[in-house]
Amino acid sequence: MRYFPTTLDRAQSDAVAERLQRHFDTHGYGPWALEIPGVTPFAGFVGLMRVGYDVPFAPAVEIGWRLARPFWGAGYATEAARSVTQFAFGALGLPGLVSFTVPANARSRAVMTRIGMQHCVGEDFMHPLVPPGHRLRRHVLYRLAASATGPSE
Repeated sequence: MRYFPTTLDRAQSDAVAERLQRHFDTHGYGPWALEIPGVTPFAGFVGLMRVGYDVPFAPAVEIGWRLARPFWGAGYATEAARSVTQFAFGALGLPGLVSFTVPANARSRAVMTRIGMQHCVGEDFMHPLVPPGHRLRRHVLYRLAASATGPSE
């Protein structure tokens, strides 16, 4: 949680789970649990969420991931994110995806690049849900268009 402003207490975590369920119910997609067969039934999540706050690039659908530390660096996030992009552009017919993080989050930015996303420097932004002056307020924005040639390896 190094790149998040704070951790959540139980009530906040439960509220997030309820919000995610409503998102699934409304849109038919959201963050899916990431299982690694033979390794763990839950390594984290990878999935899609509509951007639900006021930012210049909204409306948009975000691809995102969050994995437990023991599963970092093994390619799981990249593999799962590639599958999610195929679902987004195939089954859902979305025209594009966005992803964003703080500039220092090199691991997430590397996943974005590996799945073919491009950093849109002119669209970097101050995250509206992070308090002004907070060290994690500035975010970098990446995009992937459905029309883009396949993800880079």
